[in-house]
Amino acid sequence: MKIETCLTPELISLHKLEGKIAVVTDVLRATSCMVAGLHAGIKSVIPVMTVQEALVYAEKGFVTAGERGGVKVEEFTIGNSPFEHMREEYHGKDICMTTTNGTVAITEARKSADQVVIGAMLNVSTVADYILKQGKDIAIICAGWKGNPSLEDTLFAGALIDRIIDKGEIIDDASFMALTQYRAANGNVDKVIQENASHAKRLSGLKAKSDLAYCATEDSCNVLPILKGDAISI
Repeated sequence: MKIETCLTPELISLHKLEGKIAVVTDVLRATSCMVAGLHAGIKSVIPVMTVQEALVYAEKGFVTAGERGGVKVEEFTIGNSPFEHMREEYHGKDICMTTTNGTVAITEARKSADQVVIGAMLNVSTVADYILKQGKDIAIICAGWKGNPSLEDTLFAGALIDRIIDKGEIIDDASFMALTQYRAANGNVDKVIQENASHAKRLSGLKAKSDLAYCATEDSCNVLPILKGDAISI
């Protein structure tokens, strides 16, 4: 099993995803919302690129969720906090989501990957177990922030690689750097993210501090969201 990491969707053209499983992550906060929401009882999440697309789904009765620049889109039902997605009132509901980075990464990955799996710190071991069972080459696609790499997504890549490296082979420097960064965190991923990640500081300014510690928690949700057609479900 060959392992590679794309640190931002801006670099995805450099990776050949055909025949591979793409694991897409946006730790702060899109994929964490998806994982937490589906674990709590949301039926499915449809990722779209634009606010306008999401509003079309709203007319069909979908819950709308997402942000631009970290701030909830005014017309949407909810924003981009995992705690919103876990509310009981949305259990059994279908959500349409668009975000600055995460849904962009998913849209790009789905164009050529054999399968798209949704990963977050919250379900990293569940993702790792699935990857090991499939035995296929994987590409970890980090959403980053507006075209730039992000510390939190790179740490997820490292966390996943750490769990599968005994059965896999790293084929790029990005994966090696991610693994090294994760191991250097020495079990304090949440502290490293909250103290050093630029997006964490951005969210703190937006009064989303409670999201940070939760999104940095490893293995609190044992679900495996997979993109099937247009919808992500478990």
